[in-house]
Amino acid sequence: VATKVGDRFVLEEMLLNEYDFGGEQSGHIIFRDFATTGDGQLTAVQLLNVIRESGKSLKTLASEIEIFPQVLKNVRVTSKQETLEDADVQAAVQKVADALGDTGRILVRQSGTEPVIRVMVEAESDEICECHVDSVVSVIKAKGHMCE
Repeated sequence: VATKVGDRFVLEEMLLNEYDFGGEQSGHIIFRDFATTGDGQLTAVQLLNVIRESGKSLKTLASEIEIFPQVLKNVRVTSKQETLEDADVQAAVQKVADALGDTGRILVRQSGTEPVIRVMVEAESDEICECHVDSVVSVIKAKGHMCE
């Protein structure tokens, strides 16, 4: 299940659906049976438990995970809200999401601390990521939202 970025949104979804485990790519992992926030030491202990119980090495366990490349571009804008609400920007983001389908994802969000929109694409290759990120950034620029 995908949520907005942030531990609080992950936990909210976990509580709503009674999930025991959730987290973010940043490494914030929540084990609801033990805590309501990400805890690195708890994550390490839980990982060691999985290794012990499975009898498999970490290398073997990790080999089952396919990690796709990501490209993230921070775009300095005149107004984060106006940029995100722009119909053409939204259409560009949806076009990328449709093109990626189940083979990747796009995440466009505002920075909480600076006048920046973050455009991130995860896909099967760096080239695909770059192409899709650039397509959204070009719309932001063409619409006059980008700071020069």
